[in-house]
Amino acid sequence: MKKYLSILLALVMMFSLAAMTPAVVSAEEQQTVGIAMPTKSLERWNRDGTYLKDEFEAEGFKVELTYSDNDVPQQNNDIDNLIASEVDLLIVAAIDGEALNRTLGDAKEAGIPVIAYDRLIMNTDAISYYVSFDNYTVGKLQGEYVVEALGLEEAEDVVYNIEFTAGDPADNNARFFFNGAFDTLEPYIESGILNVVSGQTEFEQVATAAWSTDTALARMQNILASFYSDGTVLDVALCSNDSTALGVAQAITSDYAGDNAPIITGQDGDIANLRNIVDGIQTMTVYKNVANQAVVTLELGKLILAGEEPAEDFVDGLPIEVAYDTETYDNGTGIIPSYLLVPTTITADNLEELVETGLYEWEDDYLVSTAE
Repeated sequence: MKKYLSILLALVMMFSLAAMTPAVVSAEEQQTVGIAMPTKSLERWNRDGTYLKDEFEAEGFKVELTYSDNDVPQQNNDIDNLIASEVDLLIVAAIDGEALNRTLGDAKEAGIPVIAYDRLIMNTDAISYYVSFDNYTVGKLQGEYVVEALGLEEAEDVVYNIEFTAGDPADNNARFFFNGAFDTLEPYIESGILNVVSGQTEFEQVATAAWSTDTALARMQNILASFYSDGTVLDVALCSNDSTALGVAQAITSDYAGDNAPIITGQDGDIANLRNIVDGIQTMTVYKNVANQAVVTLELGKLILAGEEPAEDFVDGLPIEVAYDTETYDNGTGIIPSYLLVPTTITADNLEELVETGLYEWEDDYLVSTAE
């Protein structure tokens, strides 16, 4: 009897150890994830690519990561190469959301599912899901900050001057950012409490190709020379992201003779901009934790690669606050099921919240990224 009990115990231990030991995946069985990022010239895309690659590799997937230097033909070529190498899943942050139809059509023909990452890809039915932040809320937070900082709800017999700098027309998100901010501030513009001295209030007038710092700098220099050289005071420079905010801040600090520094908004939490916030040059940024975005993309990708469809309660099992949206994001072929993370307002008063994420740390009184 003891002999049989010993054998039974040995079998139980053997199966228990097997359950605890990760399965070894052969090179032939290993699934490959292709990631197409727009450029390395903006800090945030380097972070996105790094976090996505690390998350998928930590789960045993092979990753092919490309950057396309903000060159649309290059991104199409990069995706063509990923399709040719027979990746099992494509994650694409588009340079131009209108320019990938043919390439992603090829991906669909090859049976490769596609996640649109951060930027919605338009006019193609190859997109399975969209993972981003609540882009309208990003702009809304910027507008709400201006309302609160200037006390616009209680303002009477006062006028504040404001100028807008929006993002890349090729980036579908840019209009959401701008609309969120403009819709929030429009009542005050209509009442005359906010005055756009340049008169430039349409997205097409204030857009910045490729989110270029230099382009934003040149445009703001022109605005200051044309409309503020007579001593008119600029109170608010509402910038949709940090790269444009850098250019606007440079124009203001070098060419503007106003007595008080204007409010300058941004988005992304780039290191140079966080430094400017510490130094009192930029006022706020809307932070989007792209490490969390990578986690959501990973969990979604795992389900897709396992041949499953995310259920409606998929977001309930995530360790991050995420909204499931099946109404907002129509890419021209229909509504794309979207998973939207929540952005956060960061000012000089709550920079410590970035440190608490573990993605930043203090060094010589400034924040630096802990990402490799």
